Amino acid sequence: MVNLEDLKKEAKAVLKDEKVKYVIGYEKSSNGLMPAPAFIKKPEDVEKLIWDPTCIHNLTRFLTDEKQKKAREKQPDERPVGIIVKGCDSRALVVLLQEKFINREDVYIIGVSCESAGVVDEKKLSKKLKDKKIENIEFDEKDNIIVTTKDGKTKIPASEILAERCLECRANFPVIYDVLLGEKTKRQPENPFQSVEKIESLSEQERWDFWKEQLSKCIRCYACRSVCPMCYCDECVVDTINFAVTADTTAEEKAQKIKWLEKSPVLSENFVYHFIRAIHLAGRCIDCGECERVCPLDIPIRFLNKKLEKDAKELFDYDSGFDPDQPSLISSFRDEDPEDFIR
Repeated sequence: MVNLEDLKKEAKAVLKDEKVKYVIGYEKSSNGLMPAPAFIKKPEDVEKLIWDPTCIHNLTRFLTDEKQKKAREKQPDERPVGIIVKGCDSRALVVLLQEKFINREDVYIIGVSCESAGVVDEKKLSKKLKDKKIENIEFDEKDNIIVTTKDGKTKIPASEILAERCLECRANFPVIYDVLLGEKTKRQPENPFQSVEKIESLSEQERWDFWKEQLSKCIRCYACRSVCPMCYCDECVVDTINFAVTADTTAEEKAQKIKWLEKSPVLSENFVYHFIRAIHLAGRCIDCGECERVCPLDIPIRFLNKKLEKDAKELFDYDSGFDPDQPSLISSFRDEDPEDFIR
């Protein structure tokens, strides 16, 4: 298992040697059990770092902010950013490298292996413990998670409270790293697409009714887009507020800006927003599940992205985020690619 002291030691060493500007990791939050992203700049502050089954965030999202910050600075600090990544998070880094959004020298990757566990689903955990206040949560060595409440310690099989993405994960240890903490124990899920196959088994009308019900709830808060490490465009085609305005942008250009869809959260516009976003993530989504986690209306957005991940695998034998030297799905072509979609 990953030793927290080893994690702190590694973070402290790279900060002390000034190999990185800062380290992005996890720390206890002031809002209950779940942690908050931590930005550690001083060696003595590494004591804030934590690593346990609640470390759910995909921290690679903050690399977008770092790149934007550097672009605004006249004399930016060119040292890399240190970042702690799980297996799924590391796949996001690979996609960013494939797309040349970041360079390998921009990041110092501290990889942590989930081994036989993963991160918990807060809703599952709350339901399992009947809303008891949790004081501590930690990994066990035998596929269990130990939860401490005022009533004592409870050992729960990890499979009962892990996030769905962890149950279907094909990268339980980082695929790219500078240093790896924990064991490289390969875990292959029985069916990595089990969740989406439940939706596929429905009739066409049932699926239509399902998505009508789900997407009618969307309030277009754009939390799913904001948390996604793959949504790094300066200008978003489905959000006219996110318009890249520079000092040279004229009033006429602003006025004539194409408006692809309305912002009003009506069902037709919600369908367009979610489907366009899903298509933009085809061959890029690495199933970190952050979009679904942050949705305030509990819309199962992950199903859309998982479906396209399944199609990419079955039609093109393509797995996103495993090889930084592999071309991206939409920029590659093979003679044997299926052409049934051509009319």
